[in-house]
Amino acid sequence: MARNEEKAQSMLNRFITMKAEEKKKPKERRPFLASECRDLNEADKWRQQIMREIGRKVAEIQNEGLGEHRLRDLNDEINKLIREKVHWERRIVELGGPNYARHSAKMTDLDGNIVDVPNPSGRGPGYRYFGAAKKLPGVRELFEKPPELRKRRTRYDIYKRINAAYYGYRDDEDGILEPLEAAAEKDMQREADEEWHRLDMIRKEARKAVRSGEVAEVTTAAREILHEEEEDVVEEERMKEREMRDKSDMKEREFIVHVPLPDEKEIEKMVLQKKKTDLLNKYVSDVLMEEQTEAKDLLNIHR
Repeated sequence: MARNEEKAQSMLNRFITMKAEEKKKPKERRPFLASECRDLNEADKWRQQIMREIGRKVAEIQNEGLGEHRLRDLNDEINKLIREKVHWERRIVELGGPNYARHSAKMTDLDGNIVDVPNPSGRGPGYRYFGAAKKLPGVRELFEKPPELRKRRTRYDIYKRINAAYYGYRDDEDGILEPLEAAAEKDMQREADEEWHRLDMIRKEARKAVRSGEVAEVTTAAREILHEEEEDVVEEERMKEREMRDKSDMKEREFIVHVPLPDEKEIEKMVLQKKKTDLLNKYVSDVLMEEQTEAKDLLNIHR
């Protein structure tokens, strides 16, 4: 029994294969320009073909062991096919077909976040990176977001948030503070009225006892009132003494010193005398230095 390789090389099998190839239609080539296609079905077929090519290349570019040059070439080829796909999608819309660009996939970074890649020309997507190409040198930095610097608030930003509520001018509008203040005000007013009536009764009893000439019994409340009045009087006297003492100290501190001030001529004369003295001192020091140098030269003293 012949093997499979021998069967394939037999005359009959080669003849059958040749006839089958003759019956096949010639392989169609995708048009270079999408505008040359006039049939919607044909345009959809070429778009599907491009999608399959993109899928194969995207699966291939996931391999990190291909090398940097091969990864960059694959990424360029994928971007080229994507641009061609956009042209065919635009042509499909022109022929009355569906708009595939509306549901196109978005580009993501290494963490899966969607990245917007603008195109400088304004038409179609920009340059994209796929698979292992995202980890190439110089590409990873494109996907890394710069750290957000916390901007320090300026004085203008701080004051911009300050309004009337910050100063408490709108506390009455919340409907909570007014009832609390009203209740507290009533309690304070009632306590003040009771205290005033109590002191008034004590004063009236004291005046009545003084007018009748009787010795009034000093109660505890009256003693407290008299003690408070006495403390007020003592405090006033202390304040007066302190004021008098301060005035006397100020008078003692005030003194006048009569110093004759020189006029302009005397000032100029003093400045001129000072300059003369400085020049004379400098001249004397120079002469002394020269004499000292001459003496050292005579005595052959070198230091």
